[in-house]
Amino acid sequence: MNQNVQGLMGFLREHPPFDQMEPPHVRRLIERMRLRFFEEGQDIASPGDGPAGSWYLIRQGAVEGRRPGPGAAGEPSPGSGTDDSFVLGPADAFPVAALLGGRPTRTRYRALQDTFCLQMDRPDFIEALERSEPFRAFALRGAGSLLGRLHQRTRQEAAAVQGEGYVFDQALASIMARDPVACAPDLPLSRAVRRMHERRVGSIVVTDELRRPVGIFTLRDLRREVAGAAIRLDAPIETVMTRDPVCLPPDATAFEAILLMARHRIGHLCVAQAGALAGVVSERDLFALQRIGIVHLARAMRQAESAEALGALRADLSRAVAGMLAHGVDALQVLRLIAQMNDHATHRVIELVLRDLGDPGVPFSWLAFGSEGRREQTLLTDQDNGMLFRAASDAEARDRREALRPLAEAINQELDRCGLPLCRGNVMAGNPALRLSAREWERWFADIIRRPTPEHILQAVICFDLRLLWGEDNGFEALSRFLLGQVADCPQFQRMLAETALRNQPPSGGLFEIAGGAWRAGASGFDLKTQALTPFVDAARVLALSNGIADTSTTDRLRALAERGVLNARDVDAYVESYRYLQLLRLRQHQAQIHAGEPASNQILPGSLNALDRRILREALRQAADLQKLLRYSYQL
Repeated sequence: MNQNVQGLMGFLREHPPFDQMEPPHVRRLIERMRLRFFEEGQDIASPGDGPAGSWYLIRQGAVEGRRPGPGAAGEPSPGSGTDDSFVLGPADAFPVAALLGGRPTRTRYRALQDTFCLQMDRPDFIEALERSEPFRAFALRGAGSLLGRLHQRTRQEAAAVQGEGYVFDQALASIMARDPVACAPDLPLSRAVRRMHERRVGSIVVTDELRRPVGIFTLRDLRREVAGAAIRLDAPIETVMTRDPVCLPPDATAFEAILLMARHRIGHLCVAQAGALAGVVSERDLFALQRIGIVHLARAMRQAESAEALGALRADLSRAVAGMLAHGVDALQVLRLIAQMNDHATHRVIELVLRDLGDPGVPFSWLAFGSEGRREQTLLTDQDNGMLFRAASDAEARDRREALRPLAEAINQELDRCGLPLCRGNVMAGNPALRLSAREWERWFADIIRRPTPEHILQAVICFDLRLLWGEDNGFEALSRFLLGQVADCPQFQRMLAETALRNQPPSGGLFEIAGGAWRAGASGFDLKTQALTPFVDAARVLALSNGIADTSTTDRLRALAERGVLNARDVDAYVESYRYLQLLRLRQHQAQIHAGEPASNQILPGSLNALDRRILREALRQAADLQKLLRYSYQL
């Protein structure tokens, strides 16, 4: 008996949440459990059993959960395919919701192979919930409760290798200079500069009578004025200051400050409490404790003199991403930062090409599509772009399209040289079909929506995630509104887009193998992008466009759908957490491959993951399947 207890104790301590529970609580669980054997195909729990009376924890084997349909008991709903089922493996438990609600389970649980389960009666299960917080959190929130531990472990591993270093979620209140140098708008420039020199700071904040920041003057501004040869030392500082300085509250994080500095290419920002100046944060403050100079990187990109220089800086971006992941920065923030840096690279390439080829005489906008349009780029990415311009007639549009051709082709080639590869599908501005006037873009979108051929649907999947990356509006906002209106008025197109979204499905067989522990190191695995992330991206796109939501980010779309009542808010929380984890897993894999000198790949081998990662991966894939099931129901597919 003691050997059995020790064996079960060892098994449980290998899996979350039991590895976080106090040993007496784990031992008490074991004392209340009994081992049950179920042969392949045998039912373990089903709706016909009455109110759920037992909690099951899989010790060995695999269990399928399937919702019965309205017809024969135990059969899937008509037209539901295999998506109504899911697979559970060692250390997975069921049926939690039915036990908590004191009702029959709505799911039929069946052994997929000879399976051993640890069974515990409902009163003992309820007692365990009351005794142990980790057990209660996992029972109520499932794998989502483990994500915080995953980030904590990643951060701990980084601290062991790099030292405590810099924490990106540190509040600005703990970093900022609390006695910032400030002055009134009418202070002469000479006195302002003298004050900066005496205090040995790189900026002075200009405030009004209520101490609200109205401007900022930095050493960079001083160099600009000196270089302009029109400097007047007796002029009021308000004539040379940068107006409406960028501000954040004291509880904003260092990473938020980094993003703002990188976006605006500034070295100082104000910290304001209830509108009043509370402090100043400089890039030196942010990066004094760590080596990642993201603001420096953004500035260097905007000043690079060649595509080769930009390519070298994008290699620095890879190292910056590695550091941020090591310090536990949210994966979605990292994706946004990568997209922002690629925006800087694109801006600079356009400027360099314009400098070399000259102004074509046609004002244009540079559009970003796909992952770049969603701001969800990883380091493994290619180009998806187009051009927008104004034209009074079709003839003028043809002339302007041709006038922009050399520029568009050169920009695409230079982006390729700096590490953003050419699109194999030719979804680029160099393609005349994607270099259109505002009126032509409207006709192009309308044609795709009114004639949803397979080719048109493929174009929609990429080009309907669009944003303005460079240039003036040139009709972009009106074009975005036109697109949303057209999609909302065409249910047939929505349905076909939904059908396409269901083609990339999570690996059902893979779920079985992950759960059953059958993955070997040499197994082929599955594609993390197309089979895990794309289901979230595609479903969010269909539902957002159909409901007139202009957001392009996948998580922003999901949250907007929850705000409008289209999706359940709790479900959306689970979708977002799952999507965040899958992106984190993808980024970590790319970084490991780059560090090893291997080409970045989206092929994931679950056998190479630890128990915590495998458990969260299964839950994330299950959430992807759940979102697809909702999409199938919404469009009766």
